[in-house]
Amino acid sequence: MGDIEFELNPQEIKPGTEICGTVMVSYPGRYDGVVINTQISDSNEHITYKSFNGKIISKNVARLFIDKKYMPKDVAEFTAIISFEPKQKHEVKFRASIIEQHKEIDSKIIFAEFS
Repeated sequence: MGDIEFELNPQEIKPGTEICGTVMVSYPGRYDGVVINTQISDSNEHITYKSFNGKIISKNVARLFIDKKYMPKDVAEFTAIISFEPKQKHEVKFRASIIEQHKEIDSKIIFAEFS
């Protein structure tokens, strides 16, 4: 196991379906938090993050940073949604990274399908 583990449900995403993710950090050093980036292939559209660890996100956020102080037991859970209607299948790349003093320490990538 690396310093970061990442789970995503579902991995076959439909428009308007809630996406749930969990990031678990086991990095032994100090770190500032985790950042979750998403890229939808062959598209200019974005994912919208809705909440993390039970806290509602009031603004539309395309990239999510979760401060360590909001990660009890070094775990971050988040929800997100993709709202647009696709005309084709898209590969969606989710990348969760541990951040320490503006540097990436470790990351994990998960691919999902959006149709």
